[in-house]
Amino acid sequence: MITENSLVIYKNKPAIVKEHTDNKFTIFLADGEQIKVRDKDIELIHPGPVKDHKSLNDVNTSGDAVREAWELLSDEEGASLSLKELCLFIYSYYTPSTSYAAFCLLRDGLFFTGTIDAITSRRKDEVNAEESKRDEKLRETGERSGFLDRLKKCLKNPSANPMHDGDIRFMQDVEALAYGKSPKSKTLRDINLSETPEEAHSVLLKTGLWNVMINPHPGRFSLSLNNPSVIPALPAADEERRDLCHLEAFAIDSPWSDDPDDAVSIETKDGKTALYVHVADPASSITYDCPAEKEARGRGSTLYLPEGIIRMLAEETLPVFALGLSEKSFALSFKMSISDKGEIAGTEIFPSVIKARRITYEEADKLMKDENNDADAQEMRALYELSKKIFSRRSLHGAINIDLPDVRVTLDNGEVKIETIKDYRSSFIVKECMIAAGEGAGTWAASRGLAFPYISQEVELQGKVQGGYAGSMQMRKCMRPRVLSVRPGRHQGLGLDTYTQVTSPLRRYTDLLAHIQIRNYLSGNNLLSADEISARLGYSEAGMVASVHAERASVNHWKMVYLMDKKNSVWDAVAIENKGNRWLVLIPALALEAQVALQRNVSPNDEVKLILKSVNVSKGEAVFLHG
Repeated sequence: MITENSLVIYKNKPAIVKEHTDNKFTIFLADGEQIKVRDKDIELIHPGPVKDHKSLNDVNTSGDAVREAWELLSDEEGASLSLKELCLFIYSYYTPSTSYAAFCLLRDGLFFTGTIDAITSRRKDEVNAEESKRDEKLRETGERSGFLDRLKKCLKNPSANPMHDGDIRFMQDVEALAYGKSPKSKTLRDINLSETPEEAHSVLLKTGLWNVMINPHPGRFSLSLNNPSVIPALPAADEERRDLCHLEAFAIDSPWSDDPDDAVSIETKDGKTALYVHVADPASSITYDCPAEKEARGRGSTLYLPEGIIRMLAEETLPVFALGLSEKSFALSFKMSISDKGEIAGTEIFPSVIKARRITYEEADKLMKDENNDADAQEMRALYELSKKIFSRRSLHGAINIDLPDVRVTLDNGEVKIETIKDYRSSFIVKECMIAAGEGAGTWAASRGLAFPYISQEVELQGKVQGGYAGSMQMRKCMRPRVLSVRPGRHQGLGLDTYTQVTSPLRRYTDLLAHIQIRNYLSGNNLLSADEISARLGYSEAGMVASVHAERASVNHWKMVYLMDKKNSVWDAVAIENKGNRWLVLIPALALEAQVALQRNVSPNDEVKLILKSVNVSKGEAVFLHG
């Protein structure tokens, strides 16, 4: 029976009963807290009287008497004792302090197990194993204490206090946080540092356990760095395809591109102009819910990193589906009738076979300037003139034209290289033709009532738009995130009422999904419903967005690595926007934005000189001063 001044256990803690009223007990805990509990919330271990908590810890729970008692009791296998009996067996006295000592032995679990009313001795092999485990933990605790001490000293002065070779095993939680695999790190918490991926990255770099050549950003977005292993079936060789080998099909791309998935042709008959955009045709064998489609859906898109490419579709698909890698290529062709005003009068979509001619932007520009005026040069110039009409028509309908510098960042044998991407006239051709294909496919699908991956975008222009880079940056800020939907909507950024993307089915899942839906419609097979398309878009969008963020963060990481050994170097920059006592500036040669305190009055688009003062790779930041 529980009475006043009894010793009870409440949530594994000792408590003294002070009052019993209204079917509740008032108890006092060791920290002075007073609470009311019901009888089922407490366990009686001694009737008392107990005056205070101080005397409860006077009894030794780790002496020889405890082990001797356990050894004697362990010989009586299966026998059980009450807490009072265990107390008398070990200490010979039944007092509040010895009762609490016996309870602590039970709670510790090394020698005894069970409940207050039925306590049994653990087997000798179990105790031996537990003691070994605890000894190892004590040893680890000692080693970890030494590790934390070395870590603190190393972070203060890395060169004078290097880490030990074996310390990496204690840093696994730091690595997990740096890679985004865990949101916490006990090690960082133990040395009073913030538990963020950036801080973890910084610690790993300062200690020398990582070097700057480790890029943690794809891991932070949970992206696989392994290429797909699922290889889709080959397309049917006997499928009926329209033979377009008589057309010159230009597959214009960068010289480093190895996955060409689009080509363009122009045809003029009876005063009418047709633009063909031929696109790789993986949907000829990749169908809904096949293994390759599921894997592409999970990835969302190909991941382009400076250190390498992680493809959406298996590497082995390129020789089969990419355009221009063999004499003839299978394609899904989008034929659009273009008016003199650059409007799409009609769109036809069909499987085709083409002869794609791979050509770089530089080669295409040279071809346009060819004074021999041969047929290829004439067609390239005709494509350029047609593209200008398409662009002019989009501009009249409110298209936003953003012109900002771009660079290609690569890693070549451990060396970071940054190359300015030139603005070719032929790149303008490709851009406008691909947009036209997206508009043509979108209106084609909408006119047939197809559930389809349409893309819309809103623009919220505020104030007068400036010229130059400052104006482009201003317009970029006004572009709202694009929206993927199964219903068509206006794409204000492109100046189009209906738009989708269909020209990169080897690189983007949404394009592949559009191709599969198109092909099923053309062949009369079952189409996916709006709900099914929407579910696939939602699933793949997560992977696509993660890839975009990882690519941007990775490019910025390697830019910082590139700048590390260039302290005090001078860079040409352009002032973009005043932000209080600092300016947002753009460094065209790096396609890098920074915030700098400028020492004189400047205006947007003014050119300024900057001096690089420091680089923080883990934060992805470079500090520049006005030169």
